[in-house]
Amino acid sequence: MSMQKVSLYVVPTPIGNMSDMPQRGAQVLAEVDFVCAEDTRKSGLLLKRLGIKKPMLSYHEHNAAVRGPQIVERLAGGQSCALVSDAGMPAVSDPGQLLVRQCLDAGLRVSAIPGPCAAVTALAMSGMPSRRFCFEGFLGSSASERRARLRELADEPRTLIIYEAPHRLRACLEDMLQIFSDRQISVVREISKIYEQVVPCTLSDAVSFYEHNEPRGEFVLVVQGCRAKAPAADSEQLNEAYRECLERGMTRSEAAKALASRYGLNRRDVYDMFKDEAF
Repeated sequence: MSMQKVSLYVVPTPIGNMSDMPQRGAQVLAEVDFVCAEDTRKSGLLLKRLGIKKPMLSYHEHNAAVRGPQIVERLAGGQSCALVSDAGMPAVSDPGQLLVRQCLDAGLRVSAIPGPCAAVTALAMSGMPSRRFCFEGFLGSSASERRARLRELADEPRTLIIYEAPHRLRACLEDMLQIFSDRQISVVREISKIYEQVVPCTLSDAVSFYEHNEPRGEFVLVVQGCRAKAPAADSEQLNEAYRECLERGMTRSEAAKALASRYGLNRRDVYDMFKDEAF
């Protein structure tokens, strides 16, 4: 069976640093008949920097239902197209997935150029377990939608990768702490940009930090999965275990953290439970 000509190329674009543009991706952009872009203004600037002039067509969640069949018709007629998003890999947490599906259903060949992806990049620099992970993208713009999804994820054992906008970061972290209890998290922001940063900490530490610091930039949250349920402990067992921690020289805060980890409890709840006790 002879290989079909590629009709649709999925072309990743830089997340922050222009040097991250794949060389092969730039070559494809220069060779296709037209480019489909989430925002033609932003992608137009990218093409200009690359010295490429191509007809552009907007394709986003608000016009996908109408624009998709139009694009497929042009590709079925023999044209070729590059699909790009504002940043990163198109069709991943992106309406371009619908266009890819429509092209495949129409018997057209689709190819993707390897390149920048915020989710995998953040995971690689997070230091979190990466053998198995769960990509969630954005949890939802409303608080109720976000909390409902977090409750569904509360028992997910794999590392979670979540995108969040700066204006929702505080609320998202607070919801995670309340629903997940305290866990490890790596807060990754501004990937591939001048202020790139990765902060490994606990959810409670992240909540505390952003209570006093304004979130800036685009965030990827890499969150520890649900640990195996620890055996339940009654108040007498907790009291004895807390006392033993103090006798070993731990501070009250360190003891609370150790018990929270051992019994799957919230560190702050354990600390408050014993803060007025005399040992």
